[in-house]
Formats: sequence, C-alpha cells, structure tokens
Amino acid sequence: MKKAVLIVVALTMATACGSDPTDPLAGFQPQVNNVTDSFQLQATDVTDVGTILQYSWLNTGAQASVDHSTTTAAGSAALVIKDASGSTVYDNGLAPSMNEDTSAGTAGAWTIAVTLTNYSGTLNFRVQKK
Repeated sequence: MKKAVLIVVALTMATACGSDPTDPLAGFQPQVNNVTDSFQLQATDVTDVGTILQYSWLNTGAQASVDHSTTTAAGSAALVIKDASGSTVYDNGLAPSMNEDTSAGTAGAWTIAVTLTNYSGTLNFRVQKK
C-alpha cells in the first residue's frame, strides 16, 4: 500500500512541475504564457534544438505587435504567424531587439509557429493585440 501511494505522489509531482518529455524545450525551462490577446514564449540556455513549435492563440484584433528579445548563439529561430483565415501576417527570424507589427489579418484563432534549426541560445518573444 505504501509503495502505491508513493508512486501516485511521484506521478502527481511530475505532472505538477509541467515536465513534458515530448516537448523538445522541456530541459530548458520553457515558459509559455498564452492568453487572449497576449502570447509570450521564453526558454533559457537552449542547446542544439531542431523542431517546429506551434501554438494556437486567440487575437480579438486584426493586427498584433511582435516584440523580439532573443539571443542566438548558433543556428536559427524563425517566427511565422498566421491569422484566423490562414493568411501569413508575419514571417521573420527572431532577433535580439526588435519591435514590429504584423500585417492586418482576420481576428480569431491565430497560429504562431517557431522553427528552430540547430538552435542554441535564449528564446524570448511576445505577441500582443494591437
């Protein structure tokens, strides 16, 4: 009985920590804040990751502001944002310091895709309704 309780407690603690072994950023302290009209992703000291991360984000407006604060030590990180109709409204590499707007699009569920190619560094960007 004690063994079963310990296993349940251990599983509960692992789930509570948010550790997802299928997330390629799991070992790099990823923080994703995805709420209506505001999206932010940060992952620290990422090392040699190649993947595509995709998120659905609710934007009640027709445009958004993209704030970059990414440090790239190796490889590349690209950001593509599509509006609710599937049209690309933003396509650019993540940069150390940049703030620019998406083009106008359709409000609703937007798609945010981050493509990492042999990426090492610290990811940090925010997308907010404009």
